[in-house]
Amino acid sequence: MRVGIWNLENLFRPGESDSSPTPEVYDAKLTSLAATITGLAPDALAVQEVGSAGALDDLVDRLPGTWKVALADPDQRGIRVGVIATSAVESVQQVSAFPRRLGAVRVADDGLSISAMGRPALRVRVGEVDLVSVHLKSKLLSFPDGRFSPRDEGERARYAVFAVHRRAAEAACVREYADGLLDGDGADRLVVVAGDLNDEPQAATTQILLGPPGSEIGTGGFDTPDAGDGARLWNLAQLIPEEQRWSRVYRGRRELIDHLLVSRAAVLRVTDVATGGPAPQSITDNPMARVDVPGSDHRPVVATLAAP
Repeated sequence: MRVGIWNLENLFRPGESDSSPTPEVYDAKLTSLAATITGLAPDALAVQEVGSAGALDDLVDRLPGTWKVALADPDQRGIRVGVIATSAVESVQQVSAFPRRLGAVRVADDGLSISAMGRPALRVRVGEVDLVSVHLKSKLLSFPDGRFSPRDEGERARYAVFAVHRRAAEAACVREYADGLLDGDGADRLVVVAGDLNDEPQAATTQILLGPPGSEIGTGGFDTPDAGDGARLWNLAQLIPEEQRWSRVYRGRRELIDHLLVSRAAVLRVTDVATGGPAPQSITDNPMARVDVPGSDHRPVVATLAAP
């Protein structure tokens, strides 16, 4: 089974939102996305930044074969996560509420707090695999009145803190949900958390999702079973060839922010992991600058799980 993740970047039909492309750019975007997905040939792909069900249907219609689709509810921007797969998609469930003991998290100067993920995650079962599609709070900061630039550095610092707190709470939400899927039996259960985590492998928010420390890929303990294996998730980033180990370019710097985190049963079946697709342009802090740019500002990450 080949499973992957890809942020499709504002997949809206023309006229559906302020960030909608022109018809010509939309057609070019669908052509580019479909060519990449066809080349990678995933059996299941967790997708992010889907603007509408119709837009995703337009993309799937350009793919060879028959595809099943599942989508979560949209956020305030109108984007959502989803999964497309070449076989039946079952046990569909949204994930959003923060852990009860965590409580609400402040996200703005005016005291606004939230107690659920801004973009619900989505769990589906494809064959033996429980796949969770995730899109955590962006590193690109937004400010009151729709601004992408702060009034001063104090405002920038405060909203950076709000964003980190929110992203960490969202990671804790997904981690708690993964605990339930694993149920202490990760050595036998195939669980994949596929997320645009908006941070790199060693970031604190990304690390929250791993669970118990130890046995990481590339360490001496990886091949030695231990008590934490039933609850642990392994980030497959280390298995991506080093020259491919990036999924976005921010201000000229390559970064890996799209991740596949898998249970013990899954990591032992991984035969290869790679990023793919055309190299995207470098982005800035203003996402509206790419409204009329086809393709995506992310690269997909895809892994192959061998049969047992």
